[in-house]
Amino acid sequence: MPPDDDPMPQPPFEVTDDMCCGSGCDPCILDTYYAELRDYRSRLAAWQARHNKDGQ
Repeated sequence: MPPDDDPMPQPPFEVTDDMCCGSGCDPCILDTYYAELRDYRSRLAAWQARHNKDGQ
């Protein structure tokens, strides 16, 4: 697959602890961020495996 058709995943917007309002939101902005970060890392690993396999 050409690189243009398979762009590298981009990380989620970084959220810091001080961005949490502390009101007990469900989901909390931090929960959402960490879930997005796990998904990003998974997609990045898959992307790297595809591109490494292709010799890129």
